[in-house]
Amino acid sequence: MDSMSDTRVVAGPAHRFRRLAGTGLIATLAAMAATTLAAALAAAAGADFELPDGGEAIPLPGFAVVTGFFSVVGVAIAAALLRWSARPAARFVWTAVPLTAISLAPPLVAGANAATAVALIGLHLVAAAVMIPALARSLQRVGSALDGD
Repeated sequence: MDSMSDTRVVAGPAHRFRRLAGTGLIATLAAMAATTLAAALAAAAGADFELPDGGEAIPLPGFAVVTGFFSVVGVAIAAALLRWSARPAARFVWTAVPLTAISLAPPLVAGANAATAVALIGLHLVAAAVMIPALARSLQRVGSALDGD
C-alpha cells in the first residue's frame, strides 16, 4: 500500500506515553481506593495497623498515599520500559512481580501483630492485582499500535 491510501495511524512516542499515563492514572486511583477500602475492612475485622517502632497506628489515608506513591513508581517503570525495551509488557511483569514479592517482607519483619501483618500483605497484593494487569495490558496495546496491529 502506498502512503497516500494507508489509513492506519501508528501511535507516536508522545501519544503512546499519554495513553500509558492515562491508564496509569486511572489504575492508580483504583488501587488507592481498593487498598483504602480493604484497609478499612481489615480494621473493622480486627487489624489495628499499629507498628511497634512508634506505637502509632497507620491512619487510613496513609494507605491511599503510600499506594499512590508506589503506583506512580510502577507507572514510571512501565514508561521507562516502553521507551527502552523491545518487549515492554513482558519486561514490566518480570519486574513488577518480583518487586511485589520483595514488598511482602517488611510487614513480616516490622514486628506488628499477626492480624496487622496479614492485612498489610493483603493490601500489597490488592494494589499489585490492580496495577500490574492494568499497566501490562496498556503496554501490550501501545506496543500493538506501534507495530501497526
